[in-house]
Parts: sequence; C-alpha cells; structure tokens
Amino acid sequence: MTELTSKVDREARKKASQILRDTFLKVIEQINKREPPVMEIPKRTLSNTIYDEKRGLLILGKEKLKRNFLDLNEAKRFMQTTLMASIIYDALVNDEYPTIRDLYYRGKHSIILKGTNKTYEENTWDEQKESDSVIVDIEVFTNLLREDMLILSKEKGKVVGDMQIRSGNDVIDLSKMGHGAYAIEPTPDLIDFVNVNAEFVLVVEKDAVFQQLHRAGFWRQYKAILITSAGQPDRATRRFVRRLNEELKLPVYILTDADPYGWYIYSVFRIGSIQLSYESERLATPNAKFLGVSMTDIFGDKNKKPYLSEQERRNYIIKAKEADVKRALEIKNYDWFKTKGWQHEIEIFLDKKSKLEIEAMASKGLKFLAFQYIPEKIKSGDFVS
Repeated sequence: MTELTSKVDREARKKASQILRDTFLKVIEQINKREPPVMEIPKRTLSNTIYDEKRGLLILGKEKLKRNFLDLNEAKRFMQTTLMASIIYDALVNDEYPTIRDLYYRGKHSIILKGTNKTYEENTWDEQKESDSVIVDIEVFTNLLREDMLILSKEKGKVVGDMQIRSGNDVIDLSKMGHGAYAIEPTPDLIDFVNVNAEFVLVVEKDAVFQQLHRAGFWRQYKAILITSAGQPDRATRRFVRRLNEELKLPVYILTDADPYGWYIYSVFRIGSIQLSYESERLATPNAKFLGVSMTDIFGDKNKKPYLSEQERRNYIIKAKEADVKRALEIKNYDWFKTKGWQHEIEIFLDKKSKLEIEAMASKGLKFLAFQYIPEKIKSGDFVS
C-alpha cells in the first residue's frame, strides 16, 4: 500500500476505532464499578423521528432505550451488539474492508449451554437482517456511520461529468468513461475532488434515462455533474451528492417519475429517510430542488401550460393504482410536504389518479428531454417547493 492510500485509510481507521473503543470501554467501566452494564441507545422509532423545519432535516429525537445486560429481554441484543462491535473493531485495526454480509458470517455461530439435565443451543443470529439491525444500533450508539467504519456495501449510484477525483492511488477522470460511468464507491468520504468544472448537479432516478442523457452529451453541453440513484438511493450516492453541494456549492436538482414513490426518493435526498433519520445530518441535501416530473408539467394549471398535449397525455399517462393513492395520502400528511406547492401537486394527483414516468418525456424525443425540458425548467426556476 502506498503512502497516499495508507494515510487516507489510516486516519479514517484511527478515528473510527478510537470512537468504538472509547464508547464500549464505558460499558467495561460499569462492570468494574460493579454496576449493571447498560447501553443507552437513541430510539429508532417513528415517534422519535422529528422534522427540523429550520434545518430542513429529519433527525432523531432525544428519547433513548436502555439495553440492560441483566434484563432477560435485552440480554441477547446486548451481547449481539458487543459481539458486532468487536468484529468491526478487529477489522479496522487489521486493515480490512468487511461487507455487511461478511460481518453476518463472522459473527454467526452457536453457543452451547449445558444445564443440569439439558443442553441448550443459542445462535448469535439466524438471519442477516438481525446482524444488519445490530450494525445500525452501533451506528446510532457511537454516532459513526458504517461508511466511517469502512464497512462496504454494494455499489449502486453512478456519476459522469467534467471532473477528476482521487480514489486511493488513482486520479480518475469522470469525463472519459466512454458510454459507461463511474460507480460511486461505498466509502465516498475517502474520495478527493481534484478538479471540477460544473455548474450544477442533476440527479436522475432512472438509470435508463441517465444513460440516455449521458449518450446525448447533456452534461457536456450544460456543464453538469450527472448522477443516477437507480431507484431508491443508497447511502453512498446520498453522501456523494451532499458533498458536491456542501463542499463545492453546486446546486442540486432531482428528476424522478411523477408519482408518490418518485416524490419520496426526492425527499430522501433532500431531508433524509424516516427509517434512517440518524444519518440525515451527513447524508441529506436540504438545498436540493425537485425539478420534475411534476403534475403541473403534465396537466398544467392556471399559471402554467402543460408540456404534454392532450393526445400525448392519453398515450403516456398510467392509471394510478390503489397503492399509489394510499402512498400519496400518507405523503400529503408528512410535515415536509405541507407546503403550498407540494399540496397542490398531490391534490392534482389525487384528482386525476394518474402518474407518469420520466421515459414519457424522452418519448417526445431525447432532444426534447435533454435540451428543452430540463434546461428550461432550471433556467425558469420551475421547481416544486
């Protein structure tokens, strides 16, 4: 390993291992004092999830649960947590990059307990969802994201644009990826931005539309960093987008399908995830703007002409399903969707019971999507907020 790589990794490993060590040493101190070992962990529940309107983020509240080793209902989870923490710590100090699947197998074993008349067998965990949940507990308990602990996950998001990044030993030119793109690595904080020539970031929900825009040369003509989340965004993509906005001051625009699931993808990028609200402060981008596709793009209103003709609407619109309507009603009641613009969008959806995929805009012609629809909306500030 070269000096550059070892320095970047060494600093990350040192910081994470020290925090893990210090956090769990407090449990040891309780035992040394002959006190019941207890972990106080913030509750990851909907009731303890708060929308901070001033900061534009979903955050965890102050409620905590006490995981007491001497409580039979909590003892197993207590031991699972300390076991997983020790495995992660060992991986950090031994210069390893475990995946969440690796961690599942490293901790998976059976404990044999021999009683007077019977032998008992207890598994550390049976399924990966158990060990994954323990990792999340450790993140919340230590305030370390799994990316901080150099735990790897499957790459999902992709990016292309006129920028150079340093990853490990290599400087990678993202403008020279051919018809492909750079897969955003699961530890995005280890990336250095070397040279960036861009005016904004466009995040596209659909990978297929991302590929179309890439091949059409959209990012070259408009000096954009083009990113796809390929559906619901993973943590690495969200962190990468946050860094582009926070560190480079690049505006971020989100393009999704015109349906409640697309709207929620936008909100995950902007304010965070309900289930993972503890990570919002480092992963969410409160300045991100919803570019479209909006319901007013489809149907228009008293202040705006639609982008689709009546015939095109008949051709492209998809009838909303009962699940779509139910999801829209849920979203309508979220505090961060209770703005005039979003309530108007949702009301149109509920009235028309219709949705539209981004691909419908591309069906009007790729040049229309890449060189008319997107640039016009950015230039005019036609965002839903």
